[in-house]
Amino acid sequence: MNLDRVLNAESVAIVGASRNPTKRGYQAIKTLLDEKFEGKIYPVNPKETSVLGLKCYPKVSDIPDPVDLALITTPARTIPSILEDCGKKGVKGAVIIAGGFRELGPEGKALEQEMLEKAKEYGIRLIGPNTSGMMNLKTNLNLVGIHDAPKGEIALVSQSGNMALSLITEAMVKSNKGFSYYVGVGNEADIKFHEYLEFFGNDPDTKAILMYVEGMSQGREFLQQAYKTTLEKPIILLKSGRSATGKKSAGSHTGSLAGMSEVAHTAFKRAGIIVVEDPDELFPIAETLSSLPPLRHNSVAILADGGGHATIAADILSDLGVQIPTLHHKTQAKLKEILPFTASVSNPVDVAGGADADPSIFAECARIILKDHEIGGLLIVGLFGGYGIRFAESLTLMEEDAAHQMGRIVKKRKKPIVVHSLYASRNTHPIELLRYYSIPVYDSLDVACKCIGALAERGSYLKEYHAKVNFVIHWREKAKRKGQKIIKQALNEGRRFLLEPEAKSLLGCHGAPVPKDVLVTSAKEAVEAAIEMGGAVALKIVSPDILHKSDAGGVRLNLQGEREIRAAFREIMESARQYRPDADIRGVLVSPMVEAGLEVIIGTKIDDQFGPIIMFGIGGVMVEVLKDVSFRVLPISSTSAKKMMTEIRSAPMLDGFRGLPPADKKALRKILVTCSDIMEAYPEIQEMDLNPVMAYPKGAMIVDARIILKEEARDMVPVETSRAAACQK
Repeated sequence: MNLDRVLNAESVAIVGASRNPTKRGYQAIKTLLDEKFEGKIYPVNPKETSVLGLKCYPKVSDIPDPVDLALITTPARTIPSILEDCGKKGVKGAVIIAGGFRELGPEGKALEQEMLEKAKEYGIRLIGPNTSGMMNLKTNLNLVGIHDAPKGEIALVSQSGNMALSLITEAMVKSNKGFSYYVGVGNEADIKFHEYLEFFGNDPDTKAILMYVEGMSQGREFLQQAYKTTLEKPIILLKSGRSATGKKSAGSHTGSLAGMSEVAHTAFKRAGIIVVEDPDELFPIAETLSSLPPLRHNSVAILADGGGHATIAADILSDLGVQIPTLHHKTQAKLKEILPFTASVSNPVDVAGGADADPSIFAECARIILKDHEIGGLLIVGLFGGYGIRFAESLTLMEEDAAHQMGRIVKKRKKPIVVHSLYASRNTHPIELLRYYSIPVYDSLDVACKCIGALAERGSYLKEYHAKVNFVIHWREKAKRKGQKIIKQALNEGRRFLLEPEAKSLLGCHGAPVPKDVLVTSAKEAVEAAIEMGGAVALKIVSPDILHKSDAGGVRLNLQGEREIRAAFREIMESARQYRPDADIRGVLVSPMVEAGLEVIIGTKIDDQFGPIIMFGIGGVMVEVLKDVSFRVLPISSTSAKKMMTEIRSAPMLDGFRGLPPADKKALRKILVTCSDIMEAYPEIQEMDLNPVMAYPKGAMIVDARIILKEEARDMVPVETSRAAACQK
């Protein structure tokens, strides 16, 4: 349902209206009156006849006029019956302030479900519960109670009322920018993050979307919507809980390594979202992206009135991946004409005292620099905006003139200017003028550089945007009959995992490189299989009751000759029976010994918030110690796979290291894309671990594979229930 009647409500009922100034039902009405809400206000309380001069109604259904939105300030237990009354009136939305729902356990969860059922029955969309409220600053619909919140073009979506208050206060004190809307998401019980994203993406008065997220219930839908929205408007997001790890492994390396922070970060950035890790950078970056054009190419110039800040800025920007190219020789020549001979004009540009008597020189330098075709934007660092304080008051007029000029330069060149000033907090008139022209000014050099980095990141994303990478998976379009048969067999036997030969067989039918293993049930067959393979072989026990083969003494390597193979077969079988006497032993897997190569790991799992994800990294026994891995939300293309391999710390090893040959990265990319296809084809799969995958100068080989099925997989594929039940017994 369209959220217009909810977020752009023209009439609001305050359920729980009160005459007590300490109550939310009083404060909400007073705020709406004080801030001159453009719509109609209807207090609701059966015990009152009027509140703050407005007629009070016993129930929402008693209000004679149409009502778009209800602010419900009463306790949690009253919500379902109030929603029923609102539904009979035709109310389209409700803001639920109360907590006490699923966060309190089973009883609260049941109450929340009852609330949702009532809302769904009557078509009411819910903000919250457990929310600080919402604001539409365009119509002065303030259901939060924050007074004098600045109006502007940034939509704020937050799961924390305190974080929202912090950001709004920062905007009031340090900026002339403000907000179009604020929504406290709360428990996200009904309206989800991606629905707010769609609404604000279509709102003509919103130029950027600022988000604070603790967790989301429909992460993949959010990514799909973000991918559409970021093409038109920037999304700036801070995700809390970076220190929290994901759920413990469900039987694979991928499960233990795929922490929420790593998965979320890569997923958000792939959707074009600017991910912020420091709360102090959140509003400045949103302000910058809502005010200035992105860098058309990833290069900036630094203009300074001192070497120290210029050098530090260059270091920070380089760490952010922003290029600081040498200025064109013609640009340098023009700068030399107006600056002292001691000035540095290559990049960074240091005016070397050239602004002490006339700070308007900054504007002339900016004009020259931004004419350079190789420069995408400009960072000014130092004293600008404070020359009148630092040296002489008469210099303030010159700074004001420079501010006017820089505003016109940004508009003409469509290239951004960001200013760091030691006097930013003084709000001098030159600084106010810069902000008037949407040139942000910060007293933190680090923050100013991060804003330039965000402009570069957004510019690069828009340049590389590809409509086909949209996080949409068409689950069963490419399902293979052989793979379905393998999965069905496992489920018929009551298993949630595939045996090693089954896993390799499924991978092989999708074209993945797997060794030509043979499952045997006798020592004689093992010898015959080894002779057929030629060379050394490995023997591994195959049993649905023995997951960790090495622990059971069920693995022997580098075997050659009939006597050695026969002896190894007997030892494996005996060790397995001693380890678990009742084990269902299917036989022994004979595998050719693969030659040594670079060991990598490739894994997939179903993430709770984002659905199928994939992992790549350096493999082997140390994988969980090194944790040198990268992640993507599926599906991925060959290009995404290529980028994944460059993101790990050990990426140079793939190109050859200290005399070692380079790995065949094309073959590894192909395996990554194949795994993406497999996860698309089989929704029954929960996790898949390929470790190690041996990478060679030419080709690659999957040495070991593990595939775990979902608990609900039996509901996805018809199985023979009687046989499965018998196996479980």
